[in-house]
Amino acid sequence: MNIIIVKDFEEMSRKAAHLFVAQLLNKPDSVLGLATGSTPLGLYRELVAFCNQGMISFDKVVSFNLDEYIGLEPDHPQSYSHFMEQELFSRVDIRPENTFIPSGISKDVEAECKGYDKRIAAYGGIDLQVLGIGRNGHIGFNEPDLKFEARTHVVQLDEQTIRDNARFFKEIGDVPRRAISMGIKTIMQSRQIVLLASGKEKAEAIEKMLNGNITPEVPASVLQLHPNATAIIDLAAASLLDLQQIGEEYQTAAPKAAQTRKDDEDVGFVQEEDSQPPSGHGRGSRPHHGGA
Repeated sequence: MNIIIVKDFEEMSRKAAHLFVAQLLNKPDSVLGLATGSTPLGLYRELVAFCNQGMISFDKVVSFNLDEYIGLEPDHPQSYSHFMEQELFSRVDIRPENTFIPSGISKDVEAECKGYDKRIAAYGGIDLQVLGIGRNGHIGFNEPDLKFEARTHVVQLDEQTIRDNARFFKEIGDVPRRAISMGIKTIMQSRQIVLLASGKEKAEAIEKMLNGNITPEVPASVLQLHPNATAIIDLAAASLLDLQQIGEEYQTAAPKAAQTRKDDEDVGFVQEEDSQPPSGHGRGSRPHHGGA
């Protein structure tokens, strides 16, 4: 894993934006994996600015979001559908029919989960996935558990996650207890991953992710196995790390990608063959974002 230590949230956001700009310049029809919450807000502001300046375009981009709360309508102020519309989709030239978010109001959530993975595969998989990290080490809504959940699935949210997200709601009782989330295998099949972390409250999770064992009790630790993952971490989030060790060990880990690929295969994180992309399954062609 490549580790980039930056001064603060603003520099983290700029560094991440540069990776996305490079991706879109190299492949204008990229499939992007997107995240929500406070961590990617600066990244999205940077991308909006680059788009408005004409440096990049989202016209051919397809996007898939990591997760959505179960029980919230797409236009609910705290739904991730609403978040993405406000923070990115309505501010760039992305086509509504090319944006996908799991439907939290589907009558058949299991079918929604299976359909979401099939749709990702049909578009050829995710080229670049952005992740945040929870205080408990979760990525997406993959909470600490006894095993890694492979595919998109229904999640019972951890109490720590509920407390952390309560700041976005009027009271903690309003926070949904369940969500739909991409699974670890789906995330790991992304061709490139960038994880962002800012703030001292993320320091313990970052230390465990990088220095601990690969375990479903710290879901983000599985990123140690990805052949093309980058963590962009500000100084506060890196406060429990040995910065000298990072310089000597982690940033020289990229050439180990071949062995990492073998490790990936051993645990099943291999990109599957994909089919032709379906049509008419984005925001513009149905009432709910990413619904089945």
